Amino acid sequence: MKFHILIADDEKNIREGLGQALELDGYRTFLAEDGEAAWRIFQDEEIDLVITDLKMPKISGEELLRRITAEQPTVPVIILTGHGTIESAVKAMRDGAYDFLTKPINLDRLSLLVKRALSNRELVLQHRAMQEELEKKRGFSNIIGVSPAMRKIYEIVRQVAPTKASVLITGESGVGKELIADAIHNLSNRKDKPFIKVHCAALTETLLESELFGHEKGAFTGAISRKRGRFELAHTGTIFLDEIGEINQSVQIKILRVLQEKKFERVGGEETIEVDVRIISATNKDLKAEIAAGRFREDLYYRLNVVNIHIPPLRERKEDIPLLVAAFLKEFAKENGKQIEGIDPKARAALYNYSWPGNVRELRNCIESAVVLCKGQFITLDDLPPFLRTGADENYVKISLGTTLSEAEKEIIQANLSYFRGNKSKTAEVLGIGRKTLHRKLKEYGIEDLQMEEQEEVEKEEVE
Repeated sequence: MKFHILIADDEKNIREGLGQALELDGYRTFLAEDGEAAWRIFQDEEIDLVITDLKMPKISGEELLRRITAEQPTVPVIILTGHGTIESAVKAMRDGAYDFLTKPINLDRLSLLVKRALSNRELVLQHRAMQEELEKKRGFSNIIGVSPAMRKIYEIVRQVAPTKASVLITGESGVGKELIADAIHNLSNRKDKPFIKVHCAALTETLLESELFGHEKGAFTGAISRKRGRFELAHTGTIFLDEIGEINQSVQIKILRVLQEKKFERVGGEETIEVDVRIISATNKDLKAEIAAGRFREDLYYRLNVVNIHIPPLRERKEDIPLLVAAFLKEFAKENGKQIEGIDPKARAALYNYSWPGNVRELRNCIESAVVLCKGQFITLDDLPPFLRTGADENYVKISLGTTLSEAEKEIIQANLSYFRGNKSKTAEVLGIGRKTLHRKLKEYGIEDLQMEEQEEVEKEEVE
């Protein structure tokens, strides 16, 4: 990425000499002869780093620092000072300066300091790009994901939402099945009607039947009054039956009747109640295996599974990890009153390489923990749980036995692209292939990393 550096110094030889040196390092520079000119440039241009002398006419370096940190606190400022004003430079550090250098300037020291400051700046820009992409996705019921698998799910949701069809959502625990149910209801014609959720696994057989269909007074011990069930409450709207694979046969029969006839009776009652309810259900079980074992009714399965939406585990859609991390980082930083700008490369690589058996739920818990433990502006490897830190410094990719060559190649390309923050030129160089070959393989495997579009555009500019 070609960063923009503003150099402010009233000594022409110093500012022009620094400008030439940094241009040779690949940066674009803007030169200002005093603090007032520097402030105008800062307001008009996208500046990533400021190098300023302390003593300047019109606006001093101290005042320029105060204005910059007030308006854009994530832009690093390096102070230039003479030996006689080191005390002032130290004070500037307390006021928010990134670091300071004494004159005459050691160009090697300056180059190292600039690289270090811009490395942090790059993390900030990357995090900001993720946040912008994240906001675009917020309109889709808070579902986060840009992988081909998630895009296919979005298409199915948009198609099925306006209909009355029953939907069965399948996938491992923690993948986000409830969010898909939310999206279907929110995009449907019933969005302004009731949306009732029932976690079937959390209730006993008797309680579940009463919860779903209601009961009459005296129907069983403790039934001191009539109670309307969830199906009745969901009339004209939608009911979401989570963990549908956990319900017993007697309740299955009653749900089947609701699907077929749109009728039921309360527990202990004789009055037949008619309802207009759309059913969305979810399970982490293999219902066909449950049918074969005699635990789930085949006729109910086909009634529930008019449209199936399968959500793949997070390990099969790692392209979604950066956006998910950005979302959780923003949520928990705000919740805990912390100013966290991003995640450093080693921590990011550890998050990407882990298999996430607990899926999105586990990732969410992990980021919450890291935010709570983070002491600086960036999540580091030390902030992550121990199981993520183990072996993380080795920066390796785990590939299971039985993986095909094409699957292994895709995994390696994804891991390297993530590690090098989307820099396709660097990724191609490390992999030992040409840039065109890399682009072909990205297209072939359906790998898209939206957070890196800006990086790609900058690389094109540099080539030109």
